[in-house]
Amino acid sequence: MLHMIPFSVLDLSPIVQGGDAAQSFRNTLDLAQHAERWGYQRYWLAEHHGMPGIASAATSVLIGHVAGGTSTIRVGAGGIMLPNHSPLVIAEQFGTLESLYPGRIDLGLGRAPGSDQTTARALRRNLASDADEFPRDVVELMDYFSKESINPVHAVPGQGLNVPIWILGSSLFGAQLAAVLGLPYAFASHFAPQQMMQAIDLYRTSFSPSTHLAKPYVMLGFNVFAADSDEEAAFRATSMQQAFVNLRSGRPARLPPPLAGYANRVGPAERALLESVLSCSAIGAPGTVRASLKAFIERTGADELMITSQIYEHSARLRSYEITSGIFAEKKERP
Repeated sequence: MLHMIPFSVLDLSPIVQGGDAAQSFRNTLDLAQHAERWGYQRYWLAEHHGMPGIASAATSVLIGHVAGGTSTIRVGAGGIMLPNHSPLVIAEQFGTLESLYPGRIDLGLGRAPGSDQTTARALRRNLASDADEFPRDVVELMDYFSKESINPVHAVPGQGLNVPIWILGSSLFGAQLAAVLGLPYAFASHFAPQQMMQAIDLYRTSFSPSTHLAKPYVMLGFNVFAADSDEEAAFRATSMQQAFVNLRSGRPARLPPPLAGYANRVGPAERALLESVLSCSAIGAPGTVRASLKAFIERTGADELMITSQIYEHSARLRSYEITSGIFAEKKERP
């Protein structure tokens, strides 16, 4: 039996071949509205820059669009790449969002640039900044939301608002920081699973309770490609597989249509890469996906799963999330 935990949605607002950002945003809002009806806990959007296949660069703006078109689901950033921004600006943006949509906004923070070095320079980041900058920036940002901020500058809106802050990561650094600050932790196992178990263990054993969180809370990224048959699901998954190989080969592109037999067309190096990247994935019909989710939750003890489904056709993507929602609905109905 599946342990009952919340399921959420991570959406990169994929721009597909033959599509554009405007279409991606329509699809994002449509998926969010379906996800709300299907009982997903939260809907997160991620900051990336200079990526031809990802439309969510202006993450705060898109969060406002999704929150405005839904009514109950939590909406947030998974995440904002804080090195790209002044903590004050992010406090003001998310203070604005929380003021517009009270009790529904989440702020996940990452320390990667979400881009390449050239794009990072265009974002006016100080590339020479040391590794200590991110923890300092997180603490500064948290202070802006505090009722009794020690900073002489105040975030208006922002000060005194309850915007839950999460630390995101794909290495041990984020796990350690989340534990020290007593914040919830989201691990990017959907694309960088190598240090997942080590990071979870480090976070849980080092966790210091805080005013934000009494005990550790782990959310894990998980790829789901669900369809009405295993064969169709495997076919749908090839869009993301192609996109990942393109990205790692230095050829980022729009999300391509699925390609039958794609795994047989790539060399051993690409196949090994995909096996590693997709180790935290479920590809198949409902029964197959259910078994994969059950095994993953039992192995990790996750408190919540963040489901991502990079599927080319919007209708097939909706179907994948619908099938997944049916699985956690089953869990709730069981005694």
